[in-house]
Amino acid sequence: MKQDSDATTVPACFISNHEGFLGSIKNFIKDFVVTEIDTSGQRVNTSTHTPDSASSDENNETGAECKWNNHSSQDNDVAADCGLDVTIPSPGSFDLSVILGQSVSEELEQFVLTLKEKPTKQELSLGSFTDKHHRANVHRAVRHRFPFLMTVTIQPEIRVREDPDYRELSQLVTEDEAEDFFRFIDAKVRGSSYTFGPDDDKDHRTVVHHFLSRRFGKLVETKSFTDQGTTAISVRLREQGRPKKRSAEERKEEEVYTGFTLRKENLETLEAISYMAASLGVLPSDFTYAGIKDKRAITFQSMVVKKVSTQRLKEKTAEFERRGMCVTQIRSVSEPLRLGRLQGNHFDLVVRDLRPHGDTHSSAADTHTRLAALVKEAVENVKARGFVNYYGPQRFGSVKSVQSDRVGLALLKEDMVSAVRLFFTPEDLSDPVNNAKRHFIQTDNAKESLALMPLSKARERLMLRAMNRYGTGPDGCTQGWLSLPHSMRVFYPHAYCSRVWNEAVAHRLSTLGHRARRGDLVWLQEDSAESSLPQIHVVTDQEEQEEVYTLGHVLMPMPGNTVKYPENAMGAWYQERLSRDGLDGCRFRVSNLKLNLPGCHRPLLASPRNLSYQLQRAGCGEVGEEESTGNSSRNSDRQLNGTTAEGKLTLTLNFDLDSSCYATICLREIMKCDP
Repeated sequence: MKQDSDATTVPACFISNHEGFLGSIKNFIKDFVVTEIDTSGQRVNTSTHTPDSASSDENNETGAECKWNNHSSQDNDVAADCGLDVTIPSPGSFDLSVILGQSVSEELEQFVLTLKEKPTKQELSLGSFTDKHHRANVHRAVRHRFPFLMTVTIQPEIRVREDPDYRELSQLVTEDEAEDFFRFIDAKVRGSSYTFGPDDDKDHRTVVHHFLSRRFGKLVETKSFTDQGTTAISVRLREQGRPKKRSAEERKEEEVYTGFTLRKENLETLEAISYMAASLGVLPSDFTYAGIKDKRAITFQSMVVKKVSTQRLKEKTAEFERRGMCVTQIRSVSEPLRLGRLQGNHFDLVVRDLRPHGDTHSSAADTHTRLAALVKEAVENVKARGFVNYYGPQRFGSVKSVQSDRVGLALLKEDMVSAVRLFFTPEDLSDPVNNAKRHFIQTDNAKESLALMPLSKARERLMLRAMNRYGTGPDGCTQGWLSLPHSMRVFYPHAYCSRVWNEAVAHRLSTLGHRARRGDLVWLQEDSAESSLPQIHVVTDQEEQEEVYTLGHVLMPMPGNTVKYPENAMGAWYQERLSRDGLDGCRFRVSNLKLNLPGCHRPLLASPRNLSYQLQRAGCGEVGEEESTGNSSRNSDRQLNGTTAEGKLTLTLNFDLDSSCYATICLREIMKCDP
């Protein structure tokens, strides 16, 4: 990567000094295509793609070919750098209308209403299910939605009836407690526990103990404990509590992993997962992937789902396609995917309505000729020098009222109440989600806000439900955060650390310039080929003078408890910046939420690979083309000068980026503006 000799004339957010141009992106969904590149360097949408995890040749199946064009809209490749676990929402409820069909789901709802009004021993048939994994998913979904129902298989038919144990328990404790207890029993998470609400009546506790021992003694053990003057019953799942037959079936089911390639259009990754999970009757956490892709784009990525057979997944492909998803390359695999297990992403982007910066009174032909030169210069500069590796705006959330980094700062300061109120701060809109948030902020009433919150907002509903039970004080808000999966909780502190990283880089470039300086951090360059983890090295004064390292080698720390900070003015800057936010001596651990942020060392610069571009007039043929930033300017000049050039220019860009690098940031360097 070239050293920039004209650094003093370049704004801090840019690395090179070309003029750039204006234009618009994301005009159409096809204008932004993101394709994941796996660890072997293959794009996951190619027919020769081979999964990283071992697959079964016998069961290597490919779903129906997508009937869509391979085109796109916004980037957001929030891959898993710095150990970031990307959020997967837990289900607020299963969509039984998807799993069972609308008519059966409505019949089940009516059956439940009848049971509520008058207990009965009648049964309801949900239909026949030939696939055993499908049957298991139906059992799980129905019991999760209606814990007071018992599901019975008379192969291949599934029937439901009222669970008499639930009826008896609900007469001893509240209905909410009875539902939560049966969900706890059904989940059978080894070593887990459930605590009923405070109960200071010893005789009543004895009755509850006896009931639990009589009906669930093989599964659980119970005890009463006193905390801060109140007594409650705690139930713990026995280590060997599962019946042998069920345990064997569940273990076998757990071993089923199905890999596939997901093509989605105008959908968030997590939104797509939530729908697929509801349709298949599994949890969103049963899906694993290497990185999140943006909503406003056409994206291709690898996924693995457990507890779902290849045949079962293939049966759902037509239904998924109606929701903007296409599932292909369906195959049996041996293990789930891991976050960050990708080489990067390939981007196919379209920038429309190109025009020079500033007003121009030139003729269309002159303007096009000038734009062709501007584009060529910009692409060559970025290919040679790269771009500043900022985190993109997607890292900080799309809500305008409160950025995710502010929520993260409150969590790092262990101010749980403020973090919750920031999380629920509404936008200035009147849709159901913001109305529910607004009601919570104004009333502090979690129960009423939960009733208003749409079922699709899983994380909001989880937090409101927890606070409805535990209150909206510090302890209740802590329980609200703990109700979210770890990967979701850690997103917010990571957003704060990413914000600090962006500010640090801007300050570093504006004060220390575009050269490697004494005290900067770089990876240690070693001649030894022995396999070992790379070591952080501090640039010496002599190395600065001899220009041993360039800006492309410099690393900037993302705050955490294991990172080393620069040994120059930037070290003091980090200390002052964290102190300004009240994080003096912060350990970057939030014990109450089981969060630990080690931090990482992120390269200051990033560089696109395999960069090529093409200029066209809107609605016309090519103006200029370049495979590797070579000699397209002569072609552009010849074609522009030989025509009337009345149409506006469109730029198509194709390039690869490493994981956790943002295409919109690369575009900003090319265009010298926010695209």
